[in-house]
Amino acid sequence: MTMEFTDRVTRVEPSATLAISALATELENDGVDVVDLSVGEPDFPTPENVVQAGKDAMDAGHTGYTTSAGILELREAIADKLADDGLDHSTDEIIVTPGAKQALYEIVSALVQDGDEVVLLDPAWVSYEAMVKMAGGDLTRVDLSDSDFQLEPALDDLEAAVSDETDLLIVNSPSNPTGAVYSDEALEGVRDLAVEHDVTVISDEIYKEITYGVEPTSLGTLEGMADRTITVNGFSKAYSMTGWRLGYFAGPEELIDQAGKLHSHSVSSAVNFVQHAGIEALENTDTAVDQMVQAFRERRDLVVDLLEEHDVDVAVPEGAFYMMLPVADDDQEWCEGALEDAHVATVPGSAFGTPGYARISYAASEERLREGIERLAEEGYL
Repeated sequence: MTMEFTDRVTRVEPSATLAISALATELENDGVDVVDLSVGEPDFPTPENVVQAGKDAMDAGHTGYTTSAGILELREAIADKLADDGLDHSTDEIIVTPGAKQALYEIVSALVQDGDEVVLLDPAWVSYEAMVKMAGGDLTRVDLSDSDFQLEPALDDLEAAVSDETDLLIVNSPSNPTGAVYSDEALEGVRDLAVEHDVTVISDEIYKEITYGVEPTSLGTLEGMADRTITVNGFSKAYSMTGWRLGYFAGPEELIDQAGKLHSHSVSSAVNFVQHAGIEALENTDTAVDQMVQAFRERRDLVVDLLEEHDVDVAVPEGAFYMMLPVADDDQEWCEGALEDAHVATVPGSAFGTPGYARISYAASEERLREGIERLAEEGYL
C-alpha cells in the first residue's frame, strides 16, 4: 500500500536541526562528552512552590477536564498579568493552551489560508515557517542580520515588504534566536504599517520576562494596535516549566471564538492541575525569576567576553538566552564539524532563515560555557 499525504504536510521540510540533534545523540551514545549549547530551555528547575502547587492540585482532585479555554482562576491571573503589561483583555479574550507553540499553531491556522501572505523577521524561530506553510500561506521574509538583528534600522525593508496584500506579520521580541529586544521606535514603525495596510500582528512575547536592563513593550499597548494584535506568552521560559506545557494567547473575541473551535476539537484543554500550578507561577515567583534572569545575564556577559578574547564580535542580546555567532557561509557544515571535532552542539542559522550564523544557547553552567568556547577555539572554529 502506498500512502498519499496532504500538501500541507509535504510542503514542510524537516527541521535543519535534525542532523545536528541526531549526530549529538549518536556521539553521546558512544560515550562522547558533548557540550550542548543548542538547548532552547532554561537549565533551572521549576520553582519548588510551583511544583508543590501542581502536587496540591492533583491531591485536591484537579485531574479531570476543564473548560476548554482554561480554568477561570488562571485566565483571571493572566488578565491581571497582561494588565500589568498595559494590555486590556477580559477572561473571554484569553485561551489557555498546552504550550505557547500550540497557541501559535491555533492562531495561524485560524487566520492563514491558501495564498495568504505572512511576513517574518529573520532570523525567525523555526516553527513559524512550518506553521504558515501547513496553513497554505506564503512567506515574505525581512533580513535583520545587517542591522545587528535590530528592527529599527531595517524599517525601510519592512515597509517594502508589507503591503495591502499582507495578511499577517509575526513579531518576536525578545527574539529567539537573536535575543534582540525591539525598541519602541521599531514597534511604532510596525504599528504604522499594520494600521496603514490593515494587517493583523502576532506578538510572540514568550521571553518577555527574560531581559537585561531593558523593559520590552507589548505591541498591543500601542495606539491603534489593541484590536489587531494577538499576544502570545507562556510559562516554559520565564518559570522554567518547559515540560509542563502551558501557554496562552489573548486577542479580539472574534479570534478567540474561531481559534477556540480548533482548540476544543484538538487538545480539548490544557492539563487541569498544570493550570493550577500556572496560577502559582504568575502570582508568587518573582524572586525565583529574578534570580534566574540574573544568572542568565552573568552567563551572557561571560560568553561575550570569552568570544572577544578570540576576536569574535557578536550582537549582544538584551533578552532571552541566545546569541548568534558569525560562522562560515555553510553554517550547517560548520555546526556539524563543530560537533564532530569539538563536540560542541549549536544550531545552524539557516534553520532560522539566516545562513552564516550559529545559535548559541547560554542556558548552561558557566563551567560548560567556558568548556564549549575553549573547545571551539582549540579546534579552529573561532
